[in-house]
Amino acid sequence: MDSDGTQDARGTHANPVPRPAGPPDVPPRPTAAPGVPPRPDGSAFLTWLRAPRPETPPGVWRFGHRPRPEEEPELIPARQLVSGAVIAFLVGWLIWSLLWNGYLGGWWLLPLYAMIPDSWAQPHSIASVVVVYAYYVLIALVIMIGVGRLGRWSEIWRRYGPPAWRQPAPRAERPPAPEQDPAEWPQLRAAGAADAAERLATEARAGLMRDVDHARIVRAWQGVRTGRHTLAAFTGAVLKDGAAACLHPSGERDLPARLARHDLLTGQVRLGTTADDPRNPYAYRGAGLGLGPDLLGTSLLAVGPAGSGKTGTVVRPLAESLCLHALAGRAAVVVVGAAGAGLGPVDAYDVVVRIGNPESVYDLDLYGGTSDPDEAAAVLAEALVGDLADPHPGSDSRRSTTVLAQLLGPFRAVHGRFPSVPELRQLLDGTPGPLEELRTALQGSGQESLLRELDARERQLGHPGDVAGVLADRVALLDRPAFAGFFDTSGQSKPFSLKALDHPVRVRIDLPERGHAEASRMLARLVLAQFTASVAVREDRSLFACLVLDDATGVVTPEAVRGIQRLRSGNAGVVLTLRTLDDVPRPLRGPLLGSTGCRMALSGLTPWDGQDFAEVWGKEWTEARDVTDRQIIADTPAGKAVHMLRRVITGKAPTARAVTVRQVERERWSASELAHGVPPGHAVLSLTTVKGENAPPLLVDLRG
Repeated sequence: MDSDGTQDARGTHANPVPRPAGPPDVPPRPTAAPGVPPRPDGSAFLTWLRAPRPETPPGVWRFGHRPRPEEEPELIPARQLVSGAVIAFLVGWLIWSLLWNGYLGGWWLLPLYAMIPDSWAQPHSIASVVVVYAYYVLIALVIMIGVGRLGRWSEIWRRYGPPAWRQPAPRAERPPAPEQDPAEWPQLRAAGAADAAERLATEARAGLMRDVDHARIVRAWQGVRTGRHTLAAFTGAVLKDGAAACLHPSGERDLPARLARHDLLTGQVRLGTTADDPRNPYAYRGAGLGLGPDLLGTSLLAVGPAGSGKTGTVVRPLAESLCLHALAGRAAVVVVGAAGAGLGPVDAYDVVVRIGNPESVYDLDLYGGTSDPDEAAAVLAEALVGDLADPHPGSDSRRSTTVLAQLLGPFRAVHGRFPSVPELRQLLDGTPGPLEELRTALQGSGQESLLRELDARERQLGHPGDVAGVLADRVALLDRPAFAGFFDTSGQSKPFSLKALDHPVRVRIDLPERGHAEASRMLARLVLAQFTASVAVREDRSLFACLVLDDATGVVTPEAVRGIQRLRSGNAGVVLTLRTLDDVPRPLRGPLLGSTGCRMALSGLTPWDGQDFAEVWGKEWTEARDVTDRQIIADTPAGKAVHMLRRVITGKAPTARAVTVRQVERERWSASELAHGVPPGHAVLSLTTVKGENAPPLLVDLRG
């Protein structure tokens, strides 16, 4: 080892290398801070944007989908195909042998003799040899083509030949023309906003644009086309902020995390894969299952026992997709479930209402944000005693609504607000003090109509059939210490009202399931009633509104079914999950299944639930084939030899088959199949779009 510590590669000492005098080498200046990954390019985003999305039947995941034929091609069994090919070859060989050896005569040589001159027929003539053997080859080719078509040699070549060995090479996609390239924003250029289009195209190529940005800017551009925004304001925002223009009020451009696959260009979220099952139409087999607002606009009902995957494989992906749509300015979503049900992180929502949790920032408005006593009474009556009404579809809770309106109207006229939960309970109980205070305040205001309402309420107190006692008992469920800081009407809290559905808001409401199951069901009915009432009076119906209710036990009432039926016309929908249809009164099961366009039966369903699904999915005409096989017994040695040959070729004993084909009407999915034929992790799903297109019940693998 030398003094400078150097040693040559062979282990011998090397002479020190003199270093020139001068300043030490300085490393180049870093282009980014340590630990910061390099800026990505826009190739991944552009590939996603330019990917093919063909038109598909309802429910098919369109991103990169390759359409299949409507009917399944006939597939010949391998043994039968190979046996037929070998027999065809032997037949062709036999024909050629008979021709070559003259057993069939010389008629097949007459065309040759008719076409060649006599001078070519001399012995040892080169011309005659060439022409004759060329004729032989031609005849052999004709025989080979004929027997090849009969023996399906081309099918064997495709199945087992080199075409089946080679992996299909990925097709190189040609970049689209600028006027057809979505990354160049041709619609903006055509409208005269070339500068904004160039800014967006530059940021897309630089990797600064995401799918949510693209969807949000497309939504803003639709607002320009419909007249809600001006072209100058849109262009100014794009030139100023680029891909971050027209941000959601929260300032977020994406969710903290994504668990499902989303395609915001089509608005779909992928829930699974349609099973390759004979009961599914051939065009659906093996295709991805994608749901979007066009399907959720008809509402979705999912029924399955606990542990079947309703929350993890259905509710969570749909809630995640709707939150992305809200960030893009397309939707408003309200997700309701038990605390800790796994409905997504808190950061994925704008408003999180944790009823019963003292740390909750937001409160829930008990009266839906309305100032009309009659409207507030109708919504509150549905929440309190909607499940006690006659379950037949024509019934309602008008008596309860009248009782509440007789109290809410005078109280608001006196105090300028609706009563709190303790105050409402006292009024419904008929406590003399609060009623006398209301009467005294109304007598000095000259509101005779409200005095008559209060007088009528006092006359009905204690009479048989008065529902005020039942209402008071239900309100007492909310007048508990756990809810002491909630449902405030004095203005000291931040109450959330579903009137906010005019904006792209993301809301999660956590219900206190543990120890307050009846109160949770009552609050779920309240949210559903407020949702259906608020959606009906929205001004901007281009914004899709959706309520996701993780557990709809005790929520389905006659008024709720009527409200769900009206949602489609208001560009809104609900997602309901049930453990069993037994949680719905028997008279309401048919109307509920009929009012929801998308119905899902998960694995583990009971035969009784399966019967309801089988009835709503109806029957279809199918072709029934009755086959009768009778074994043929040969008496002669030749017949026995032929039968042995048939057994070798087909693998079956020779039989005489009688086939009877009939058209019969059968259930699409029977109750027994739904109860016992759906594998774990699968579901049977029927779909209907807002335009009326529908898909038959499909067996879907929710784990794919």
